[in-house]
Amino acid sequence: MLKEEQRFVASDILEGMTSISALLNAGEGNDRKIEKVLIDRAKRKSKAAQIGFLTAKSHELGFPVEFVDAEQIDRLAVGNTHGGILALCTARTIPTLSKEDICKDSFYVYLEGIEDPYNFGYAIRSLYAAGVSGVILPPRNWMTAAGVVARASAGASESLPIFQAEGEDAVALFREAGYTILCAGIRDSVSVFEQQFSYPVLLVVGGEKRGISRALLDAADRIVRIDYGREFGGSLSAASAATVLAFEIFRQNRKV
Repeated sequence: MLKEEQRFVASDILEGMTSISALLNAGEGNDRKIEKVLIDRAKRKSKAAQIGFLTAKSHELGFPVEFVDAEQIDRLAVGNTHGGILALCTARTIPTLSKEDICKDSFYVYLEGIEDPYNFGYAIRSLYAAGVSGVILPPRNWMTAAGVVARASAGASESLPIFQAEGEDAVALFREAGYTILCAGIRDSVSVFEQQFSYPVLLVVGGEKRGISRALLDAADRIVRIDYGREFGGSLSAASAATVLAFEIFRQNRKV
C-alpha cells in the first residue's frame, strides 16, 4: 500500500469492483477508459464471478486483464479494500458547464471549497443517493485523486455528471434556466426544514475552512441553514451538511 505522502500519486487507479463496475456502467458524460486490469492471481477461485465479468468486458472494450502477485497490487493501491483487483485508467475530463448541460426542473449542487478528496467523495456519494442531476465544481484538477474519490463515493463519482465553472458563472447559467439559487449559511438564513423549495434548485455548499464566497451568498435567492437538535457551537462537515440539505430538498420534492 502506498505511504501517506504518496497516496494521491496513483491518481487514475480505481480500486475494487465497486469503483470499477461504476466506471464500466457510466454514461457518455464520463470519458475515462480502462487501460488494464490487474488481479491478484491468488484470487482466481474466490473472485471467479468478478473475473468472469471483467474478462467479458475486456473482450468487449479491448483492455487486457493481467494476473499478478499480491505484492504488486499492494504497491499500487492506496487503500486495503480493493479485494485484489485494480483498474489502471485514463484521466477523466471534467467539462466546463454550459446551458445545454442543465436539465429542466432538476436539482444540482455546486460544491465550493471542499479540498480533501475523502470528504469530496463522501459528499458525492450522498448527493448521488439524493438524486441530484449533477455536481458543479470550481475549476481545478479535481480528479488528481480519482481512486480515492471513487472509493469514498462508493463509485458514485464515476456515475454522476460532474462539471466545472466559476461560482458566479454557474449561478448566472442556472438563474437563466429558471432555477432557485440556495446557499448553505447562517446569517439572514431560513431553516431548510421550515420552507418549501420546489425544483428546479441549485444548492451551493461550501467547505469547512473557507465556506461559501461572499459573492455567491449575495447572489443567492435564499440562504438556508440546518437546525440542530441541541445547542452546539460547532459546524457540520461539508459532506454532512450537503447530505442533510440535499435529502431534505429531495424529500420536499419527492413524488409518491
